[in-house]
Amino acid sequence: MLPRNKTNDLQQSHPLARKGRKRAAIVVAHAMLRIAFYLLTRKEMYVDLGEEYFDKQKQVSIVRHSVRRLESFLGYTVTITEAS
Repeated sequence: MLPRNKTNDLQQSHPLARKGRKRAAIVVAHAMLRIAFYLLTRKEMYVDLGEEYFDKQKQVSIVRHSVRRLESFLGYTVTITEAS
């Protein structure tokens, strides 16, 4: 049995970490080929979503979740306005 450390935790938690670097490279290449096939078959251009896309998506989901909890569990009526 291996001693418990960060490397072993990573290998147990992430499925690609257990498979090896070559397997991970093949998985990434396959994902890129699927994207290329999708774009070519639909004759669409690739649009970069920007570096803040996922941060903004996460922010929206946090706000939605918080509003839902306030309204349903605590009985408040919530109105969201952007701070200037």
